[in-house]
Amino acid sequence: MCDPVAEVSAHWLIARDGGAEALVDEGLRAWHAGAGSWGTVTDVNSRSIGIELVNSGAEPFAAPQMKALERLLGDIMTRWSIPPERIIAHADMAPTRKSDPGPRFDWRRLAVLGLSVWPTADLVAAEPGDFRSNARRFGYPDGNDNTLLRAFRLRFRPWATGALGAEDAAMMADLARRYPAV
Repeated sequence: MCDPVAEVSAHWLIARDGGAEALVDEGLRAWHAGAGSWGTVTDVNSRSIGIELVNSGAEPFAAPQMKALERLLGDIMTRWSIPPERIIAHADMAPTRKSDPGPRFDWRRLAVLGLSVWPTADLVAAEPGDFRSNARRFGYPDGNDNTLLRAFRLRFRPWATGALGAEDAAMMADLARRYPAV
Protein backbone atom coordinates (compact mmCIF):
# COMPACT_ATOMS: atom_id res chain seq x y z
CA MET A 1 0.00 0.00 0.00
CA CYS A 2 3.01 2.28 0.35
CA ASP A 3 4.22 1.82 -3.23
CA PRO A 4 2.46 4.29 -5.59
CA VAL A 5 3.41 2.13 -8.59
CA ALA A 6 1.34 -0.74 -7.16
CA GLU A 7 -1.85 1.38 -7.30
CA VAL A 8 -3.29 -0.31 -4.22
CA SER A 9 -5.63 1.33 -1.72
CA ALA A 10 -8.17 0.35 0.90
CA HIS A 11 -10.96 2.09 2.72
CA TRP A 12 -9.62 1.24 6.16
CA LEU A 13 -6.35 0.22 7.78
CA ILE A 14 -6.29 -1.29 11.28
CA ALA A 15 -2.99 -1.35 13.16
CA ARG A 16 -1.94 -3.99 15.68
CA ASP A 17 -2.67 -1.56 18.53
CA GLY A 18 -6.28 -1.18 17.32
CA GLY A 19 -5.87 2.19 15.69
CA ALA A 20 -8.17 2.41 12.67
CA GLU A 21 -7.49 4.89 9.92
CA ALA A 22 -9.87 5.77 7.10
CA LEU A 23 -7.90 5.94 3.85
CA VAL A 24 -10.64 6.16 1.20
CA ASP A 25 -14.22 7.35 1.66
CA GLU A 26 -16.49 4.29 1.87
CA GLY A 27 -18.67 5.67 -0.91
CA LEU A 28 -15.75 5.68 -3.34
CA ARG A 29 -14.02 2.82 -5.09
CA ALA A 30 -10.75 1.63 -3.56
CA TRP A 31 -8.27 -0.70 -5.22
CA HIS A 32 -7.93 -3.33 -2.50
CA ALA A 33 -9.29 -6.54 -3.98
CA GLY A 34 -7.74 -6.81 -7.41
CA ALA A 35 -8.99 -9.39 -9.88
CA GLY A 36 -11.40 -11.87 -8.36
CA SER A 37 -15.06 -12.61 -7.84
CA TRP A 38 -17.63 -13.67 -5.28
CA GLY A 39 -20.90 -15.17 -6.45
CA THR A 40 -22.09 -13.09 -9.40
CA VAL A 41 -19.90 -10.10 -8.48
CA THR A 42 -16.95 -9.98 -10.87
CA ASP A 43 -15.68 -6.50 -9.94
CA VAL A 44 -15.20 -6.80 -6.20
CA ASN A 45 -13.49 -3.40 -5.91
CA SER A 46 -16.68 -1.67 -7.06
CA ARG A 47 -18.93 -3.57 -4.67
CA SER A 48 -16.96 -3.77 -1.43
CA ILE A 49 -15.36 -1.89 1.41
CA GLY A 50 -11.76 -2.95 1.89
CA ILE A 51 -10.27 -3.35 5.34
CA GLU A 52 -6.57 -4.10 5.64
CA LEU A 53 -5.08 -5.47 8.85
CA VAL A 54 -1.42 -4.98 9.73
CA ASN A 55 -0.35 -8.61 10.05
CA SER A 56 1.77 -11.04 8.04
CA GLY A 57 -0.91 -13.72 8.31
CA ALA A 58 1.51 -16.06 10.06
CA GLU A 59 1.26 -14.39 13.46
CA PRO A 60 -1.69 -14.14 15.85
CA PHE A 61 -3.90 -11.10 15.39
CA ALA A 62 -3.56 -8.77 18.37
CA ALA A 63 -6.55 -8.45 20.71
CA PRO A 64 -6.84 -4.65 20.25
CA GLN A 65 -6.77 -5.12 16.47
CA MET A 66 -9.55 -7.72 16.57
CA LYS A 67 -11.68 -5.52 18.86
CA ALA A 68 -11.23 -2.59 16.48
CA LEU A 69 -12.17 -4.81 13.54
CA GLU A 70 -15.29 -6.01 15.32
CA ARG A 71 -16.43 -2.43 16.00
CA LEU A 72 -15.65 -1.28 12.47
CA LEU A 73 -17.30 -4.29 10.80
CA GLY A 74 -20.43 -3.84 12.88
CA ASP A 75 -20.62 -0.16 11.94
CA ILE A 76 -20.00 -0.82 8.23
CA MET A 77 -22.52 -3.66 8.12
CA THR A 78 -25.15 -1.40 9.70
CA ARG A 79 -24.34 1.63 7.50
CA TRP A 80 -24.45 -0.34 4.25
CA SER A 81 -26.93 -3.14 5.18
CA ILE A 82 -24.36 -5.86 4.57
CA PRO A 83 -25.35 -9.34 5.79
CA PRO A 84 -22.73 -11.51 7.55
CA GLU A 85 -22.44 -13.92 4.60
CA ARG A 86 -21.05 -11.08 2.48
CA ILE A 87 -18.05 -10.55 4.75
CA ILE A 88 -15.26 -12.27 2.83
CA ALA A 89 -11.49 -12.34 2.62
CA HIS A 90 -9.07 -11.78 -0.22
CA ALA A 91 -8.37 -15.53 -0.10
CA ASP A 92 -12.10 -16.18 -0.70
CA MET A 93 -12.53 -13.99 -3.78
CA ALA A 94 -9.11 -14.64 -5.38
CA PRO A 95 -7.97 -18.06 -4.13
CA THR A 96 -5.39 -18.57 -6.86
CA ARG A 97 -3.52 -15.35 -5.95
CA LYS A 98 -4.27 -14.46 -2.35
CA SER A 99 -4.09 -16.13 1.04
CA ASP A 100 -4.89 -13.29 3.44
CA PRO A 101 -5.85 -12.82 6.15
CA GLY A 102 -4.28 -16.25 6.64
CA PRO A 103 -4.73 -19.29 8.85
CA ARG A 104 -4.33 -17.41 12.15
CA PHE A 105 -7.34 -15.15 11.57
CA ASP A 106 -10.29 -16.02 13.83
CA TRP A 107 -13.30 -16.21 11.51
CA ARG A 108 -15.29 -18.21 14.05
CA ARG A 109 -14.96 -15.35 16.56
CA LEU A 110 -16.51 -12.98 14.01
CA ALA A 111 -19.29 -15.46 13.25
CA VAL A 112 -20.19 -15.82 16.94
CA LEU A 113 -20.63 -12.03 17.01
CA GLY A 114 -22.81 -12.07 13.87
CA LEU A 115 -20.08 -10.44 11.77
CA SER A 116 -19.48 -13.43 9.49
CA VAL A 117 -20.80 -16.96 9.00
CA TRP A 118 -19.79 -20.41 10.20
CA PRO A 119 -21.14 -23.88 9.41
CA THR A 120 -23.69 -25.18 11.90
CA ALA A 121 -23.01 -28.09 14.22
CA ASP A 122 -25.79 -30.07 12.52
CA LEU A 123 -24.06 -30.59 9.18
CA VAL A 124 -25.82 -31.83 6.09
CA ALA A 125 -24.28 -35.05 4.77
CA ALA A 126 -22.54 -34.51 1.46
CA GLU A 127 -20.26 -36.44 -0.83
CA PRO A 128 -16.81 -34.98 -1.52
CA GLY A 129 -17.76 -34.85 -5.22
CA ASP A 130 -20.30 -32.13 -4.40
CA PHE A 131 -17.65 -29.86 -2.92
CA ARG A 132 -16.91 -27.78 -6.05
CA SER A 133 -20.55 -27.13 -6.94
CA ASN A 134 -21.34 -26.19 -3.34
CA ALA A 135 -18.28 -23.92 -3.20
CA ARG A 136 -19.56 -22.11 -6.30
CA ARG A 137 -23.05 -21.86 -4.82
CA PHE A 138 -21.63 -20.37 -1.60
CA GLY A 139 -19.72 -17.79 -3.68
CA TYR A 140 -16.21 -19.03 -4.38
CA PRO A 141 -15.00 -18.37 -7.95
CA ASP A 142 -14.26 -21.10 -10.46
CA GLY A 143 -11.25 -23.16 -9.56
CA ASN A 144 -10.01 -26.68 -9.28
CA ASP A 145 -10.78 -28.72 -6.18
CA ASN A 146 -7.34 -28.16 -4.63
CA THR A 147 -7.54 -24.37 -4.98
CA LEU A 148 -11.06 -24.23 -3.56
CA LEU A 149 -10.18 -26.61 -0.73
CA ARG A 150 -7.16 -24.48 0.20
CA ALA A 151 -9.26 -21.28 0.30
CA PHE A 152 -12.07 -22.99 2.23
CA ARG A 153 -9.67 -24.46 4.79
CA LEU A 154 -7.84 -21.16 5.29
CA ARG A 155 -11.11 -19.78 6.58
CA PHE A 156 -13.03 -22.69 8.09
CA ARG A 157 -10.52 -25.48 8.86
CA PRO A 158 -6.96 -24.07 8.94
CA TRP A 159 -5.72 -27.03 10.99
CA ALA A 160 -6.94 -29.63 8.46
CA THR A 161 -4.56 -31.43 6.15
CA GLY A 162 -4.79 -34.09 3.50
CA ALA A 163 -7.25 -34.74 0.74
CA LEU A 164 -10.77 -33.40 0.49
CA GLY A 165 -12.87 -35.31 2.97
CA ALA A 166 -16.43 -35.80 4.12
CA GLU A 167 -16.18 -33.10 6.81
CA ASP A 168 -15.01 -30.52 4.25
CA ALA A 169 -17.85 -31.50 1.94
CA ALA A 170 -20.47 -31.41 4.71
CA MET A 171 -19.36 -27.99 5.93
CA MET A 172 -19.38 -26.56 2.39
CA ALA A 173 -22.80 -28.07 1.71
CA ASP A 174 -24.15 -26.42 4.87
CA LEU A 175 -22.73 -23.02 3.89
CA ALA A 176 -24.07 -23.31 0.33
CA ARG A 177 -27.52 -24.32 1.56
CA ARG A 178 -27.82 -21.50 4.12
CA TYR A 179 -25.91 -18.72 2.32
CA PRO A 180 -26.12 -19.03 -1.46
CA ALA A 181 -24.31 -16.12 -3.09
CA VAL A 182 -26.22 -13.81 -5.38
